[in-house]
Amino acid sequence: MATGKRAENRAAMTARIRELGREHLSTHGAAGLSLRAIARDMGVVSSAVYRYVPSRDDLLTLLLVEAYNDLGDAVDRAMAASTPPRQQVHDAALAMRQWAVDDPARWALLYGSPVPGYDAPAEQTVGPGTRVVGALLRRLDAAHRAGALRELPDPGAPLDGDLSAVATEFGLTLPPGAVHGATMLWSTIVGAVSLEVFGQLGPDSFPHREEFFDGQVELALDALFSA
Repeated sequence: MATGKRAENRAAMTARIRELGREHLSTHGAAGLSLRAIARDMGVVSSAVYRYVPSRDDLLTLLLVEAYNDLGDAVDRAMAASTPPRQQVHDAALAMRQWAVDDPARWALLYGSPVPGYDAPAEQTVGPGTRVVGALLRRLDAAHRAGALRELPDPGAPLDGDLSAVATEFGLTLPPGAVHGATMLWSTIVGAVSLEVFGQLGPDSFPHREEFFDGQVELALDALFSA
């Protein structure tokens, strides 16, 4: 009974630390996260927080994994609402943009500048961090097997080997040219979202942001899909 209560208290304490971590991420940025500041907001001594989250880096890792999984959940929900691979990829891209617009601080944590002094532990972050790109690649792989992708030229050495390794890593049948095209799509999505979220489009340029983004994605999809 006591063990169960301790587990509940630990889960509640960690959840509260994560919640405040997200708030501080929005107000101070990733580089400004401080467990001492979070302890002050909780009204406890800093040592009480360190028992649950030992360091700022551990907090960053918790927030990073949580954000990757929240974004992955949003993408999964979007793709579940449609069937053709092209539409699934399109809807996934729109879901990524909406998630980023709603929570720009966490988008910046995932795709902005690296946090000085922080090295994300691969064993905890690679899986969640490749979840969205893996989902998109699998939809493109399904389209390739159905004959719905264009035959894109292989880029040749040395990129063929790199691109084939990506296909092997994700268990895909995509040839190097198609993987190359997929990286173009990914760069378009992440780049276009980041331009908007980080204010690089300018206050008066492209006021119809959603339509602008949709058009960018459609151009990339037209380059990949034959129908």
